[in-house]
Amino acid sequence: MTSKVFEFNHMPVLFKECMANLEIKEQGIYVDCTTGGGGHSSGILERLGEGGLLLCFDKDEQALEAASLKLALCNTKASYRMIKSDFAQIKECLKNENIGLVDGILADFGVSSYQLDENKRGFGYMQDGPLDMRMDTTARLSAEIVVNTYSSGDLERILFEYGEERYSKRIVQAICREREKKRITTTSQLSDIIRFAMPSQGKKEQQHPAKRTFQAIRIEVNHELDSISALLDSIPEILAHKGRFAAISFHSLEDRLVKDSFKKYENPCTCPKNFPICACNKKPICKIITRKPITAGEEELETNPRARSAKLRVMEIL
Repeated sequence: MTSKVFEFNHMPVLFKECMANLEIKEQGIYVDCTTGGGGHSSGILERLGEGGLLLCFDKDEQALEAASLKLALCNTKASYRMIKSDFAQIKECLKNENIGLVDGILADFGVSSYQLDENKRGFGYMQDGPLDMRMDTTARLSAEIVVNTYSSGDLERILFEYGEERYSKRIVQAICREREKKRITTTSQLSDIIRFAMPSQGKKEQQHPAKRTFQAIRIEVNHELDSISALLDSIPEILAHKGRFAAISFHSLEDRLVKDSFKKYENPCTCPKNFPICACNKKPICKIITRKPITAGEEELETNPRARSAKLRVMEIL
């Protein structure tokens, strides 16, 4: 396991922008909801002083082990705790850790470079590996189960809703035909099925034909959108006054959840638009710091092309 831990490498996206926008207080309490290899976590920890605390969440055991090694090398007097959990349970976990309100929360919703590149994890469509895609390797549901046991209707819905795949029907028909012949067990099998099912027009796109389908199945396996919604619902109850929440999204479904949530917290009024004054008495909970999302600059994109689709949004609790 140790050798694998050292191989866990995730280049933190929008690192400088995250550190600046969190406005880290030396003695504050901070949460990294998606610790990964510890890139963002180490940055937060090194900016904390004596009395400061960082809580590192991840449901990937290998990620937590890698992050622990990285954080142990940080030059800091602050302390940190590693928590194996889906960030959807953040409120309950903080209670279990005897933590009240926190001063800042960071969530990077992207898949780590290690998870994408390690063929045994089954996230990638560019190399062969078991059809897995579980961020928590102890979870029951895997991509193989989704692909081989879900009904054609459910698969179409997943590909259309989570992958925004306009050729979802064709792809699912091909999957169903092939799984009747033999069980689909590898990423290369699925990738080939998708590629052959895609019409010539779809194959002319710059991205790989299987990208949207793999994204959709990964979201389903890990319940990603449900977890993000649960996290966003928890924010007002766990962030202190002037506390900041920074979220990095990588596709429109994630970004829409974050953007809509921020708008709701900044303007919770439910009165009809033609009312002259507010009668519901719902007060703003936050102010939005980033009216437009922060994206990676050319310098970062040269060293980390995967940052191209990253969008950082930040809000502050009133």
